[in-house]
Amino acid sequence: MTDPQSQPSAPMLHFLCGKIGAGKSTLAAALASQPGALRISEDDWLAALYPGEIHGLDDYVRCAGRLRAVVAPHVRALLDAGLTVVLDFPANTRRSRAWLRELAAASGRAHRLHFLDVPDEVCKARLRARNESGLHPYTTSEEQYDAITSYFAAPEDDEGFVVQRHGWTA
Repeated sequence: MTDPQSQPSAPMLHFLCGKIGAGKSTLAAALASQPGALRISEDDWLAALYPGEIHGLDDYVRCAGRLRAVVAPHVRALLDAGLTVVLDFPANTRRSRAWLRELAAASGRAHRLHFLDVPDEVCKARLRARNESGLHPYTTSEEQYDAITSYFAAPEDDEGFVVQRHGWTA
């Protein structure tokens, strides 16, 4: 008889919602460190596919739309192969979450939306540290943070996600 503990868990699709600097990529890396899981990072793919082309929000929207068109069938194939996918793409607006909800529905797999609820001052401090480290493919000013964050919308019950909230503690 097979030990149920040794059975791999069913493939799952993980999404992340949180402001810049909230810790989405850190959480994504932790989730993807589990056996049978992998992370797909929008920032990494955009930086590799469109080096030097993303200078503002319009550029981001154009390039991210192209990437999503390619990534969606790839994610479904990975899930069908039995892998858990951590999609490190910002689920920060109702529109972006609608795309993710469609992806989850098309895959027929369980999903979880991780909502990182972190105060602006903490996000900005982390952003400054990230910018200074030079390890992230993009540098974001506080002005850009404020402009991008103005579009942020926390997930709501009517969107149909299984949400796991990650609060911030000092």
